[in-house]
Amino acid sequence: MQVKIAESWLPCLKEEFSAPYYKELENFVNTQYREHTCYPPEEQVFAAFDHCSPEQLKVVILGQDPYHGEGQANGLCFSVNEGIPHPPSLKNILKEVSEDTGISYPESGNLERWAEQGVLLLNATLSVRQSQAGSHQRKGWEKFTDNVIKKISSQNSGIVFLLWGGYAAKKAKLIDAEKHHVLISGHPSPLSANRGFWFGNGHFTKCNTILKEMGKAPIIW
Repeated sequence: MQVKIAESWLPCLKEEFSAPYYKELENFVNTQYREHTCYPPEEQVFAAFDHCSPEQLKVVILGQDPYHGEGQANGLCFSVNEGIPHPPSLKNILKEVSEDTGISYPESGNLERWAEQGVLLLNATLSVRQSQAGSHQRKGWEKFTDNVIKKISSQNSGIVFLLWGGYAAKKAKLIDAEKHHVLISGHPSPLSANRGFWFGNGHFTKCNTILKEMGKAPIIW
């Protein structure tokens, strides 16, 4: 796995790519992609960074694992490629966007349009083996993405972090809440959403209100 990440992120992350844990991770991922079908495509593993530069960063949304079905994952958490049916969590995200902001439910589940406005759509684990959810967890990706969160927290101010579900909420300890804004809710998965822990959280309008109060352009969700 060659590091094909946007050059704008290299000053922030170059130490990670030379760390011993990352070399072990790289060897594991290379073997997995060589011997099995894995997602997202290798060239999209770092797509979250490619579509959102450090200079434009305004919002961070944290996911856990890429989709493991054929053609779904494109390197952005919760996002799918054009023309792919929306998975359940994404459906609930887009329903909440529609109800919260008043916009129509979108046909496309490709969230590159968010990323290009300054939303980093970061999964904790950046690759997965086909049909085997969580198969690349605890191999080093979590250390890498935790360090990304820490660096964003230390090197920036006024970032809005949207933490959905218990797993993402645990990442709050990596964020300086005195410098940043942290919004926490239930996960958009049907299990959580149907129990009343997702719908009505208002995160999308709350996020835009915070951005506008800081003099930043709101996100067109």
